[in-house]
Amino acid sequence: MADERVLLRQLRQWLTLRRQLLGPRAYVEMPQSSVPHETPQSGMPSSSPTPAHVLGADHLLPRRDLPRVRMPEIRAEADLFSTLPAWQQSRSLEELYEHIHTCTACPLGLTRTNFVFGTGNPRAEIVVVGEAPGAEEDARGEPFVGAAGQLLTRMLQAIGLQREEVYICNILKCRPPNNRRPTPQEVATCRPYLWKQLELIQPAFILALGATAAAALLEREERISQLRGRPIPLQGMIMVVTYHPAALLRNPQWKRPAWEDLQLLRRLYDAYRQQAQQ
Repeated sequence: MADERVLLRQLRQWLTLRRQLLGPRAYVEMPQSSVPHETPQSGMPSSSPTPAHVLGADHLLPRRDLPRVRMPEIRAEADLFSTLPAWQQSRSLEELYEHIHTCTACPLGLTRTNFVFGTGNPRAEIVVVGEAPGAEEDARGEPFVGAAGQLLTRMLQAIGLQREEVYICNILKCRPPNNRRPTPQEVATCRPYLWKQLELIQPAFILALGATAAAALLEREERISQLRGRPIPLQGMIMVVTYHPAALLRNPQWKRPAWEDLQLLRRLYDAYRQQAQQ
């Protein structure tokens, strides 16, 4: 709770600065899910339609004019005065997709069926980040459409969120063979694309699914038990780490701590929105 109080105080300071620079801003109230807020123990909703593959549809929350997330510098010192690659100059998710969807910077680009970019609200306050596409995601070109994706939908609904309200993507955009864990080289190659997505979306929160996603964002390895259950400041955002839905399907005993992580995200998000409306 102490960590939560510190981060909420930082949010209040940021919003005060924003109001001083830009003036007040009206926030649109998000419609609440019609699904009851059920815990995993009482049973999550059994099904929900998967949204269409949307890269950039107008949506609920307003665009903030004070950038918070900046893409980390990835150029070598010798290239400081060279022109940025075209994809780094993208001004929208659609433009970024057009630049990178044919990527073959690592061998996965030669074995994929589809480039799995991301889907959801391009102005989302919450971005959900997973590890890599699986077989069904590779076939359809969308993240989280298999059994783990159905569970993710129910997890979001359990805290009053619809998939269309958040943005969902992965560290890797291409499927590793046999769904193996991404290599450090693959993560290093693909991570800049994720950071550019975050820079364009400007979310307030990240929900990292699994240790691989968290390690890629933090650029350090830690056990998920050391990361979950607390808010983690990250490049002007707040990250909450929980178990990957695929891991929950294999280990149902982890649903209780995962539910606690989701409740933490909801508390922080509600406090953030309350402060934003003052």
